[in-house]
Amino acid sequence: MIEQILALSPVMPYVVLVVAFAALIKGADMFVDGAASMARKLGVSSAIIGLTVVAMGTSAPEAAVSISASVGGANEIALGNVIGSNLFNLLVVLGFCMLITKVPTTKEILVRDFPWNLIATIAVIVMIAFFHMASGMHVISRAEGIVLLVLFVSYLGYVIYKTVKNRVTVDEDEIANVSWPKSILFLIVGIVLIVVGGDCVVDSASAIAASFGMSPMLIGLTIVACGTSLPELVTSIVAAKKGECDMAIGNVVGSNMFNLLFILGMAATINPVEVDLSSGILVDSVLLLGFTVMMYLFSLHGTKLQKGKGAISVVFYIGYLAYIILRAFSVAA
Repeated sequence: MIEQILALSPVMPYVVLVVAFAALIKGADMFVDGAASMARKLGVSSAIIGLTVVAMGTSAPEAAVSISASVGGANEIALGNVIGSNLFNLLVVLGFCMLITKVPTTKEILVRDFPWNLIATIAVIVMIAFFHMASGMHVISRAEGIVLLVLFVSYLGYVIYKTVKNRVTVDEDEIANVSWPKSILFLIVGIVLIVVGGDCVVDSASAIAASFGMSPMLIGLTIVACGTSLPELVTSIVAAKKGECDMAIGNVVGSNMFNLLFILGMAATINPVEVDLSSGILVDSVLLLGFTVMMYLFSLHGTKLQKGKGAISVVFYIGYLAYIILRAFSVAA
């Protein structure tokens, strides 16, 4: 449907791009309001909602791409999609939030969630590097996929347990403004606008780029690779601007956990994921580990020099993007 709309006129990709961005921003606005209201009604922190509801909602595009590719037997895209999205989330999403406003990190995220993130990243690196004698190749097997899913359930269970244990009572006057049905409606409409808007932004931007002569490979490495992380970017920026900083950082950390453990775990469980080490995916995953450690160290020092940290993060991503584009051209040559 979107391809047919884009083909109607040379100006349609531009019209769709503007409308899609508007839908994306409005969806993020509604989604954050609904999630914040839900957090107050449940008596939990915004970080918890960011780690769970918001993270899973904004990771829907990555889940759709990776799981549908796995069902179709082309799940080699799943691994690159997960690693690439996590790098974008860490460096660009969190980096931009740091540039826009102060993003203090809660003790729970530092003590509980970042270590889990490091463990999940290391586990995936080991699986990527491990050579399976039975198949004679590097794969993330079904058994390893199940291990990732078990880790995801364990992490989610631990977060829920801590949430229930630390639940606080909220003043009724504070939560009276937004009803449960309205909160849920905001969440549903918000995530629909986010996912559809993000998808239309990718399609229209790709059409515009192609009209200027960009190669499909370059479009895939840039616009499509970043496009699936647009929901996290817009949602986190909107959350930060609204003062829901805990939700913004919770969204990034939670999305990365969801990508590594659930999406990759589900993809591998459906069909073992073949790993082509010549593609540089092992280097990418090690870089992801290094940048995760870097962001953890940045967070340990609170909001000191935060704009500088945000700028460093974004510059690192630009450097990484230049590296993978050069790598792709060298492989193609």
